[in-house]
Amino acid sequence: MIEAKKLVKKYGDNKVVNDVSFKLKKGKITSFIGPNGAGKSTILSIISRIIGKDEGEVFIDGKEISSWDTKELAKKVAILKQSNHINIRLTVRDLISFGRFPYSGGKLTSKDWELVDEAIRYMKLEDIQDRYLDQLSGGQRQRAYIAMVIAQDTEYILLDEPLNNLDMKHSVDIMKTLRRLVDELGKTVAIVIHDINFASCYSDYIVILKNGKIAKEGEVKEIIKREILEDIYDIGFDIYDIKNNKICVYY
Repeated sequence: MIEAKKLVKKYGDNKVVNDVSFKLKKGKITSFIGPNGAGKSTILSIISRIIGKDEGEVFIDGKEISSWDTKELAKKVAILKQSNHINIRLTVRDLISFGRFPYSGGKLTSKDWELVDEAIRYMKLEDIQDRYLDQLSGGQRQRAYIAMVIAQDTEYILLDEPLNNLDMKHSVDIMKTLRRLVDELGKTVAIVIHDINFASCYSDYIVILKNGKIAKEGEVKEIIKREILEDIYDIGFDIYDIKNNKICVYY
């Protein structure tokens, strides 16, 4: 389990994360939702130690994050940030092999390549594995980055707005894949997401952030309610229950 206690992150006098505490339960998808600037992406960066915290603690399987060896942490937690910029020309297969770096240090063994191939198959990238990233559509490229995370073979997977700039089909494919990672492989996924419908249909647990604080958290049935969402987003909502999934209509 990952547990955050009283996290604070400041930029100047502005607390972008302000006294935030939560738990990421194992074998679940937890979605972080809320308005822009609520602190969602910052929290994922703190959990993965990309940025430091000013106050508070983060425990990963009972061990405070500052105590983790960098290589061992990379075997436990993988993060895919919203913006990925690689300045060298890589094939899909080469990119995915980067996921094995914490284990191989760049010298991949046959076992490493087996895991790369498994990730390629899992994301259905066989037909394009030898193409260069700059030859791919946005959806194909995002699937390749997620395959890299899968190849890293960590227990915890953190994704910062993985549906950004994707069309409906590719967004559905990626959310279904995340659901499979949890249900079939036992992974624990935390995702920053703006589409409330995807959050409601694929998540187990939802954390709503607003102004750097947790405004509400709970299971989907507890959170996807008209009065809660209207209070957070200051727009109108209609909520429908279709096949036990909450569907939101904004107006």
